[in-house]
Formats: sequence, structure tokens, C-alpha cells
Amino acid sequence: MPAPPNQQDPFQGRVAIVTGASSGVGAAVARRLAQEGLRTVLVARRQDRLTRLQDEIRGGGGVAHVIPADLASEADRVRIVEDTLSTFGPVDLLVNNAGLGWYGYAADMPWTLASEMVQVNVSAVVHLTLLVLPEMRRRSVGHIINIGSVAGTMGAQGVALYGGTKSLLASFSRALHREQRGTGVHVSLLQLGIVTGTGFYAGAASRPGALRMPAGRFGVTPQRVAKRVWALVQRPRKVAYVPPIVGAATWIEPLFGWFLDLAGPAHLRRESGRARPKQD
Repeated sequence: MPAPPNQQDPFQGRVAIVTGASSGVGAAVARRLAQEGLRTVLVARRQDRLTRLQDEIRGGGGVAHVIPADLASEADRVRIVEDTLSTFGPVDLLVNNAGLGWYGYAADMPWTLASEMVQVNVSAVVHLTLLVLPEMRRRSVGHIINIGSVAGTMGAQGVALYGGTKSLLASFSRALHREQRGTGVHVSLLQLGIVTGTGFYAGAASRPGALRMPAGRFGVTPQRVAKRVWALVQRPRKVAYVPPIVGAATWIEPLFGWFLDLAGPAHLRRESGRARPKQD
């Protein structure tokens, strides 16, 4: 087993698990953590992409370990933690980044997909957190960073279930943050707005029954999110936003919910009309 973290650099040699590390935000976060000297465990379903990232990190002098896993599987979640313990030792940092998206009328969402979304977006986060948290508390050291979305604060049409999962994640994270006060363990929620160049929106649109998701062209990059994650590792806090302006989303529903009720569904209706087959 590699040497334990040194005293001069408290982050050097620490152990980090990053879920959804095969692309986008997860890959950017894994790169950044490895660059800063953390031993990084890369978790996702696509082993080929994980292996390429592992080679890239090792080529840059970092340490990375690949664990291909389906986060919808309870057995795989247990295996992730057990494999990490046997390879590197106790987990110091858990970044719950993996998540599924879908856009359209909830009535058109297949149950199998809805169930998978709950498993990946909620159950996996809660399960992995509860698997590593007791040991973190025993050692009085550790940090859990949950990647959320402002969609969880707005009740936006088209993302009813996705927003619901992120709402639960936000409440769960804030409560855990308060529970860990004074223990040496930290829990942070990173609320994201639009992130470009991740494949998230294309992936969401490709799933059964989905409509084209409004992605926008002025989002932040995965690298900017990774930079904010590293800032949270260095200086933990309960909630942070990327970009900072999306923090205003907490006021949109109470102040302008009436307007959203009238104007919000327009894009959803338009995309639904485009997706409907034309009549001869």
C-alpha cells in the first residue's frame, strides 16, 4: 500500500473516489484531484474511457485506480468501497458526481428509466455516503462532496424527476453537514447551473421517450467545476454554486413561480410538437 499522507501537504496521498469519472465533470474533477496529489479512484460504467483517463493521470505523474461499476447496482456500490479499501486504504474524499438526466413530460417517462434514475441519482449517493461515513467519523477526517443542480430548487417542467432527485440530494447534504459539525468530517453541496461540453444533454435526449433538452450556450466548463471542487476540498463549506449567479435560483420560485407556471412550459410544448410524427 502507498505511503500515508505526509504532514507538510495534508492532501498529498489522500484517497478520493469520484463517480461518473468517465467524462465531463467527473473526469475533470478526477484529473484535478490527481494533479493535486490525491490517489484517485475512477468509477463509471465505461471501462475503456476510465482506462484512458487512468493512463493520462499516470502519464502526468498521478495515481489512479479504475473500478468499472453500475451505480444502480447495490452490490457494485459495496464493491467500490471494498476495492478502494484493499487498494489504497480508507476513503478521505467522496465526490458523488454521477447522475442521469431526462427531459420531457413525466407521463411519457418509462418506469424502467425512472427507476434507474432514482437508483443512480439518489440511492447510489446515499448508499456510498453511508458506506464511507462511519469510518470517516471514526478517524475524524473526511469530506463528502455531492454534485447537485439548481434544477432541484426550481420545480422546472420537463425535469420533474431529475429535479426531484436533486432536491432530495440538497436536503440530504445540508442535513449531513449539520450532523458532522465538530467531528472533523465535512459534507458539501455543489449546485451547478448549465455545464457545457459534457455530453450530459445529448445523453439525456438519447434515452427512451426523451425530448431535446434546452442546453444553452453560455454554461461553465467542467474544468471550472473541478476548480470549485478543489476549492471546497481546501476550504469546506456547506453549499457553493457554479457559476455563483445561479445561487439566485433559490429566490426564483417564491418570487416568480406564477410567471414560470405560465411561460415555463412553452419550450416543452414546442419540443413535444417537433417530436410528434406529422400527419399525412
